[in-house]
Amino acid sequence: MPSSPGIAKTAAVQLFAGVQWLVFMFANIVVIPLSVGGAYHLDAGQLAGAMSRSFVITGLACLVQVFLGHRLPLMEGQSGMWWGVILNLAATGTESGLSLQDVGGSIAVGMVLGGLAVVLCGLLGIHRVLNRLFTPVVMAVLLFLLASQLIDIFFHGMVGLEERTSIQPGVALLSIALVIGVSALTIGAPGILSNFAILIGLAVGWVVYVVCFGPSHGGAAPQWGQMVELYAWGHPVWHTGIVVACVVTALINSTNTVATLRAAEPLFGCRVDDRQFRRSFVVTGAFTALSGPLALVPYAPYTSSIGFLRTTRLLDRGPFILGAILFLLIGSIPPATGFFSTLPVSVGDAVLFVAYLQLFGSALQNLEGLSFNYRTLFRLAGPTLLGLAIQATPASAFTSLPGMIQAIASNGMLVGILAAVVLEALVPWHRFE
Repeated sequence: MPSSPGIAKTAAVQLFAGVQWLVFMFANIVVIPLSVGGAYHLDAGQLAGAMSRSFVITGLACLVQVFLGHRLPLMEGQSGMWWGVILNLAATGTESGLSLQDVGGSIAVGMVLGGLAVVLCGLLGIHRVLNRLFTPVVMAVLLFLLASQLIDIFFHGMVGLEERTSIQPGVALLSIALVIGVSALTIGAPGILSNFAILIGLAVGWVVYVVCFGPSHGGAAPQWGQMVELYAWGHPVWHTGIVVACVVTALINSTNTVATLRAAEPLFGCRVDDRQFRRSFVVTGAFTALSGPLALVPYAPYTSSIGFLRTTRLLDRGPFILGAILFLLIGSIPPATGFFSTLPVSVGDAVLFVAYLQLFGSALQNLEGLSFNYRTLFRLAGPTLLGLAIQATPASAFTSLPGMIQAIASNGMLVGILAAVVLEALVPWHRFE
């Protein structure tokens, strides 16, 4: 008996929604191994291998979370917080006299220890403490700073600053057109066109880029040996400052789990319970520890998934699972990895720019019902503007500080979150309202 049009339409929507999740995962991840590999001077083959590992492990992490962890369709990806810390350590470590191999080897040790610490936090239920510390204001500060940090990275890619030191006008114009087009589809298009605005924008942008500028760089298919290479950044070595900084980063990065699951509650109309938090911490910690030997940026639930889901309004688990499986398969097939790595960075960043704008809305949502005056405004403005100021300061400016605190002090997001937590814990703001 033939299937009804309604069933066929539903199946088609699920399929395209899965492909859109694949596109979102791909666009978020593809830039990370390239930028980190460049910072640690990996050759083309090692970069291709790192790309493949990133795809496979990200797909696997998403599947483990959705089946065994928090069980929500939220991307488990390479953490933006860790990404910034690893790049900062590459810059400040070498300026302190260490070789890149020593820095990379110490980071690997710190990842393993930090990941195990996060697993332990999950087993012991430490998330309860974080839930108490993460007031609506702290959540808003985290989301503001995360949005600003990532939008800054995407903007640089949109205008061509990833490859050159000056803006490329043609690339910038195409990126701006994509941002306007995807935003218009999201806001004003009917039904299914609005749901698939991100997928449409990426497909059209990729074609137009190739027609106007030719194929982008990349496309090297990795060899099997490069796909399973261990300690590509450097073999394990102990430098106390770097190891301690990585363990602290892993613990602070666990706030991503709290922030993402808390932000997901109003979106899905449900309460995330204690078991979901525990399982999510354990999964994130395990993949963080695994990232050390595999030379990958460690993992965390992507708060940006909330923005993606708000943009597409497709909340089912099925498409997410399909997207994760496809992403894992692409990473497992060298020619597929090579082909998808030709996605122009500017196109991926322009599409993500629109999706990440929703993080700003999530930050504002946390402030609903709160009133501010000239006294209480300090609790929000102080940590947010401090974090933005540090984000705008070059990492090299922090090399005069002791090595143990360089990676933390030079990361505006970490400092902003810590400042917000301290102010919320120590100051009785309700007395000044």
